[in-house]
Amino acid sequence: MTSLPQTLPSSFFNRPVLKVANDLIGCLIVRKHNKKTQRYIITETEAYDGEKDRACHTSSGKTKRNLAMFGPSGHVYVYFTYGIHWMLNIVTGPVDYPSAVLIRGIKEISGPARLTKKLNITGRLNCKKLGRKIGLWIEKSDIKISKKCIKRTPRIGVDYAGPIWSKKKWRFVLKH
Repeated sequence: MTSLPQTLPSSFFNRPVLKVANDLIGCLIVRKHNKKTQRYIITETEAYDGEKDRACHTSSGKTKRNLAMFGPSGHVYVYFTYGIHWMLNIVTGPVDYPSAVLIRGIKEISGPARLTKKLNITGRLNCKKLGRKIGLWIEKSDIKISKKCIKRTPRIGVDYAGPIWSKKKWRFVLKH
């Protein structure tokens, strides 16, 4: 009998968001839906760090939309944007400190909207704990990623946050 690969525990996500965003590069995002299991290497993430981060959905405080970000680490924050796209985030840090990592890209698929479409991720997963029970989890990969292979850049599409917050290099990308 073969053992199942180890899913990342909640403790992995209960750390500072920048550390989690960096460490997710090279991990596997796994989606089981309609009896089909798909695994992809995470190649791009972005960090959103609390109410002071002007690019973060929580910069204006707690709302019905961003409530998941105030919850336990290792839970899912999925939101709808532009009236057509779902975005997948993983909550990090302690309860009541709203931070999350946006999963922006996986091997073979660039862009957070394409990623959620490919993995059939919708708002039904919002506020749920990552794991096999919901059919969405993250596993550590056997692939070793050198720090030199991860490029840091400013986040995408956050110019509205002003010159300080839009220029923070909180986007992590696996170099090809």
